[in-house]
Amino acid sequence: KGPRTCGISLTIKDPRWVGAWWLGFLIAAGAVALAAIPYFFFPKEMPKEKRELQFRRKVLAVTDSPARKGKDSPSKQSPGESTKKQDGLVQIAPNLTVIQFIKVFPRVLLQTLRHPIFLLVVLSQVCLSSMAAGMATFLPKFLERQFSITASYANLLIGCLSFPSVIVGIVVGGVLVKRLHLGPVGCGALCLLGMLLCLFFSLPLFFIGCSSHQIAGITHQTSAHPGLELFPSCMEACSCPSDGFNPVCDPSTRVEYITPCHAGCSSRVVQDALDKSQVFYTNCSCVVEGNPVLAGSCDSTCSHLVVPFLLLVSLGSALACLTHTPSFMLILRGVKKEDKTLAVGIQFMFLRILAWMPSPVIHGSAIDTTCVHWALSCGRRAVCRYYNNDLLRNRFIGLQFFFKTGSVICFALVLAVLRQQDKEARTKESRSSPAVEQQLLVSGPGKKPEDSRV
Repeated sequence: KGPRTCGISLTIKDPRWVGAWWLGFLIAAGAVALAAIPYFFFPKEMPKEKRELQFRRKVLAVTDSPARKGKDSPSKQSPGESTKKQDGLVQIAPNLTVIQFIKVFPRVLLQTLRHPIFLLVVLSQVCLSSMAAGMATFLPKFLERQFSITASYANLLIGCLSFPSVIVGIVVGGVLVKRLHLGPVGCGALCLLGMLLCLFFSLPLFFIGCSSHQIAGITHQTSAHPGLELFPSCMEACSCPSDGFNPVCDPSTRVEYITPCHAGCSSRVVQDALDKSQVFYTNCSCVVEGNPVLAGSCDSTCSHLVVPFLLLVSLGSALACLTHTPSFMLILRGVKKEDKTLAVGIQFMFLRILAWMPSPVIHGSAIDTTCVHWALSCGRRAVCRYYNNDLLRNRFIGLQFFFKTGSVICFALVLAVLRQQDKEARTKESRSSPAVEQQLLVSGPGKKPEDSRV
């Protein structure tokens, strides 16, 4: 009784539409190859770095010489000299061999993580990167499912709105740091303000979206649609395959059926138009009043909300990226000069391990829990056909809100630590100033004491 599925005309709105997904990778790979050409014309070594490397090797040779070891024995070394030697080892560490670097790396890592500002800023950046990784991976799919738009249109909107806002946020953050001459406390305040505003503009996203439309046999309501109470007895004679997927929609009741067979349809009609052709299925025993059904999923009733939704997402992304430059400045100013290179390397290592690797897995697992109908392949779950849209929106946006909250907490702690350090520094200066003035008065106008320099 079921209609034959050969010769079905697919459109970009059909859930089975794949398209040339590989074309974007080819274009991106070509752009990266072109951008890499100038690197072939760079010198092997920069002149300045070469002189610094020779100087550091001389320092290392002097430090490790036998005469030096005998002279500076552990019993004769002062704590200050020992600390300077460790700092020198950290400074020379980037120029060691692989084996030597592996031996010294744990000490360098622990020494770098002892900086509270560095640790808190990196944790806040881990939260932001987790948010960005989940958004970049699943936002197109979320828009496609939530607002019933095509994958190409979803990616077009993201490319036109979200990515330019990220660039604007990074540039504006750098301009504010430069124009306002922000110090560490100012950079911390700017980061906290940007994340608080980002968190505020994320709240309306919980309420912008569409509920799932009715799907016969999955989310049916017999009280609202009396014709659905015949499911599945109305199509028992059709022997519909359980793994089939060719959705059709009843425009009058906005009820979707998994296949024309599940709607009890026995005929197929193709209406040719100038730009495209429409496929209808008729003589459907499971449809109310036997109305013809249209091939494809039912359109959403709130597709017009996708633009306001993306505008809020783009605004939040710009505010979050406002923290990029000031947070990086906090890292560079929060560690010693000789530790900056390794601090940046440790920062990106944590971002890869703690954010960019687990975040897509966490978001994907959360999205899978909102599925209401799975397609099976060899008895196992293959792909989700239908989601609970309300649950999908709450969990996806909820994860984003969770990571943003974590970033706000970290930046608030950073600002508190910076203010405490600034307060202690001012207190120390106020205590040392009277002693210096008294010493200058005692020494007289013609004398210059050795310890009078601040």
